[in-house]
Amino acid sequence: MNLAFVESPVQLLNVLEWAHSRPGATLDQVPSQPTGPAAAARLPVAELTVVVLSPTDPMSRGQLRRMAELARDEGFTVRWQEARGGTKAPLKTVRELAPMLHRAERIVIGDPFSRYVQLLLTMTGSRDLTVVDDGTATMEFVAQLARGEKLVRWHRRGRRGTRELFLAPVTFLARRRLTPSRSRQVEVFTSMPVEPPPGITVTANRFAWTRSRFGPPKITRGADLVGTSLVETGVVDLDQYVEAVAALARTHGATRYFAHRRESWDKLHRLAVETGLEIVRPDLPLELIARRGPIGRTVLSFPSTVVHTLPLALVGTGVQVAVCDIAPEWLRDSASPRAQGFLAGVTGTARDVQRLRAPA
Repeated sequence: MNLAFVESPVQLLNVLEWAHSRPGATLDQVPSQPTGPAAAARLPVAELTVVVLSPTDPMSRGQLRRMAELARDEGFTVRWQEARGGTKAPLKTVRELAPMLHRAERIVIGDPFSRYVQLLLTMTGSRDLTVVDDGTATMEFVAQLARGEKLVRWHRRGRRGTRELFLAPVTFLARRRLTPSRSRQVEVFTSMPVEPPPGITVTANRFAWTRSRFGPPKITRGADLVGTSLVETGVVDLDQYVEAVAALARTHGATRYFAHRRESWDKLHRLAVETGLEIVRPDLPLELIARRGPIGRTVLSFPSTVVHTLPLALVGTGVQVAVCDIAPEWLRDSASPRAQGFLAGVTGTARDVQRLRAPA
């Protein structure tokens, strides 16, 4: 049995892409209202169970429920776990999942930095482990693993509070589980450019499932702008961000702003008032929204996952993805010292995109 743990809509999308790409996958009937080919290769449905470790924010939950419906339509078993619903929820979740963890032949995860996932990894003896994309964090995960460093999200400053000290043994043991050995195979299924350490297998995610199920989209003449949660994560100053969005919209004639699921309502309201953009809160990951259409002929983005994934999802459609650099003066004083270099790397390694300078 393959057992997947997901905490975000993008993770669940990429688990479906991973299952679709498996060597020796069977041909199976597509959903009753297919939008792509009549059939597509994928993992036998009995071999994959997806466990959704549900987050608490409404936008993430809504998108995850929609993605869970798509996964069930594909025939996979999806278990919705209220993993954060109160102080007793984590213990209850661990107790309920323990038998499945012991039986699983392969564990599939989307966020190796998640303390919840790290705890679950300490409970499994699975020989095979797959990490699917949870955005650009995959790049940092592989780099930290190659350098032998502890797992720390790129936008964190690395302070060791009481909680971090308490969870340090869990993180250490999880990192060992994520390191290949003679008895353990580790795969990274990714659309990101990574340089893995010896022993890790990298499988390219080309969004074949997405392209087979959605589109091709209707292309509009205008431009769309993709939002980011860099303000919410404490990396970019809010005022600087609003000014940059307004400048990009004016320069490129953008009319719609596709909000990131973590962007705050107050920030989005300010963007709508000060830029005149129509704010769209997608009910699915942007890769699926773009394939479903309509989508602008130009899609503008700041450094983020979509500058790597959208060119793959929209290949052959004629849509141009353009990425705007983050100027150093936009960064908050509290931003991690690694922030500027990491964001520059996200932009610099993106393929088939147009590079834009930060608005003055």
